[in-house]
Amino acid sequence: MITPNSLYPGARVALVAPSSAVPENRLSPAVEAVKALTLEPVVYPSCYFDNRHGYFAADDGQRAKDLQDAFADPSIQGIWCIRGGYGAGRLLPLLNWRDIARHPKLFCGYSDVTALHIALNQCCRLVTYHTPMPSTELYQPVDDFTTTYLRRALFGALTGPLPLGQEVAALAPGRASGPLCGGNLSLICDSLGTPWEIDTKGKLLFLEDIGEKTYRIDGMLTQLRNAGKLDQCAGILLGAWTDCLPEYPEKTLTLDEIFRELILPAGKPVLAGLPAGHVLPTLSLPLGATAVMDADAKKLEVCS
Repeated sequence: MITPNSLYPGARVALVAPSSAVPENRLSPAVEAVKALTLEPVVYPSCYFDNRHGYFAADDGQRAKDLQDAFADPSIQGIWCIRGGYGAGRLLPLLNWRDIARHPKLFCGYSDVTALHIALNQCCRLVTYHTPMPSTELYQPVDDFTTTYLRRALFGALTGPLPLGQEVAALAPGRASGPLCGGNLSLICDSLGTPWEIDTKGKLLFLEDIGEKTYRIDGMLTQLRNAGKLDQCAGILLGAWTDCLPEYPEKTLTLDEIFRELILPAGKPVLAGLPAGHVLPTLSLPLGATAVMDADAKKLEVCS
């Protein structure tokens, strides 16, 4: 795997919107938030509200062009998706992955951006960063924990033990190591059966989601199980399941029951409750980097 060069004060960072449109009132504070990190934001056309196309930030061609141009531009040191939403998967067949692989750069974002993380990890052998985004979290003040680990992702110190907090729980014991992969569960399931299908073999699989009914979580985990992805991975890390509520509270399985029935039979170590995903405070994670998990000790460590 290629670990991209870290950023530095004054580094030029492309802000791109590969998915949904940025609300007009959030672009300016998002740009200021990037400046406050001592970076120089370069706003690409997809970020401007006037370029929106239906529920997308711009049409597919423009959003793909912004990504391709940002990787190709030698004056750009990093690429940061300004928000998620929906639409990144539509760009996958439009991007020239060989060209992108020739210009490895720090790439950040999460949620719908999971589609791009998987492709960049697998097609370009590039380590990418699961981080909060400028117009989703950073347009307003965020906590010190989130900022600390975001800065470590941007400026090159996201190695060593990661703090998992008091809520982390071992659902299954054991120790495992391998490259981190994954992200948003629904986007991971969308990858199945495509040229960009997630490869979990020997990897630590991170999963999180937002706004899905519990039966939908059940269905997506069933799909991953039936596709062999849980059997093939080395270990499983479960993040935040924000607003993932039962449709009928009087007749449902809890998330914990779903996890135990669908994930534990794979016989892998499982840690749940990681402070990562659609939640604050949140960790930043280096996808593609090798990490070691110890479920018994409730520890996760990123190898240097």
